[in-house]
Amino acid sequence: MTTPATSVPARTARDIIGPSPLIAIEDEPAPKLIVDPPLPEPLSRGLVFIQYRGENIRIVPVFGEGALQVSPRVGHVHVTVDDLPWHFVDASGETLIVVGLPAGEHKVLVELADPRHHVITAETVRFVVPDKKEF
Repeated sequence: MTTPATSVPARTARDIIGPSPLIAIEDEPAPKLIVDPPLPEPLSRGLVFIQYRGENIRIVPVFGEGALQVSPRVGHVHVTVDDLPWHFVDASGETLIVVGLPAGEHKVLVELADPRHHVITAETVRFVVPDKKEF
């Protein structure tokens, strides 16, 4: 007995992870930043876990003027919490984690930056950390 073919095409590795880093890309499209709201379950316990990803850019720990010539393009993110005068850098591409915030409203600014730390684009996520009595 055979299974009938479905009309949904299979997604390729390229569809999921993007172009191979082994081949230069001519006329690369502009990079994009996608930032999700904090994951609900950890946030309910006062932990802020924010998933993000870049499109048309690889998030890697490569910095400096020479890295501007790399193709596919590379970059990292700057993360600012509640308009503080400082930020931290993430080049892992993994979930951002912020803990220890007091109960109340907060915001996290995530900026996609090139290897020289020049900001390309940014997204702000707003959320409420519940009172500790709630968790």
